[in-house]
Amino acid sequence: MKKSLKIIVFAGLVLSSSLLNFAQSNSRKSPAKKNAEPSAAKSVNDEKAVAVPAPTPETKLTHKKNERPGNNANSEKIVDEKAPETTVSPAGNGKFDAYYYEFSQPNFTLSQIVIAHDEKGKGTISFFKKGVEESVSDPLQLSPATLEKINNSLAALDFINSSESYQFEKDYSHLGNIKIKVKKDGREREAKFNYTTVQDAKNLADEYRRISQQYVWIFDINLARENQPLESPKLFDSLDSLIRRNEIADPQQLITFLKELSNDERIPLISRNHATRLVKQIEKKQESNK
Repeated sequence: MKKSLKIIVFAGLVLSSSLLNFAQSNSRKSPAKKNAEPSAAKSVNDEKAVAVPAPTPETKLTHKKNERPGNNANSEKIVDEKAPETTVSPAGNGKFDAYYYEFSQPNFTLSQIVIAHDEKGKGTISFFKKGVEESVSDPLQLSPATLEKINNSLAALDFINSSESYQFEKDYSHLGNIKIKVKKDGREREAKFNYTTVQDAKNLADEYRRISQQYVWIFDINLARENQPLESPKLFDSLDSLIRRNEIADPQQLITFLKELSNDERIPLISRNHATRLVKQIEKKQESNK
């Protein structure tokens, strides 16, 4: 009896040991399955990555532009080089009509200004301005008073017949370079300088600078009332200062335009009132000069 009992106990121990070994074996296998899951996911991702379509020609072109930003800079440089007279001729034939003025200084806000007009003062003004990608070109009509000042300076210089150099002995190109051409009676002459002590040449350059400031202001205020009306008060302050310093070619020529602005509800009331005041100031000065 005792022997049978021992056999039963021994058999039970063997069975328990086998069951324990089986359970441990299963527990060791289960983590292996979990580790296998990321491998499967990675395989799926690899397949998706391979399945991404190749870039279209348009995509490649855009990427190429981003990789070569120098192209845009070169393009802008080419535009600057083409800015002179070939872009501003009213006749569109690549030649100035009778009078041609150019100012250039790449570091200035207005890096280049070109004015071309005929003997009656009709022509164009073209300029490059920081923040504007392309050149701006507008029609131009000089007043008789402005045209008279230009002709008086040219006559005093005997510009066409003279070979005098107006350039000062020192170079002041950081102030900007000036080029003036005149064509008359089949003859043509060009003069270049950046600073001069010849008074009539200085008067001529100053008059063209005043013309530039007058027409650039017209461009700026038209842009403001269309897109940024809140910029107009600052622009009217600027015009007021320019007129007081005699830096506008012909303020009287602005009267009609200023009256139009004084009634333009797209710009703030403060700007409209300032336009009205400027008209009164110009008319008062006009009366006092008679």
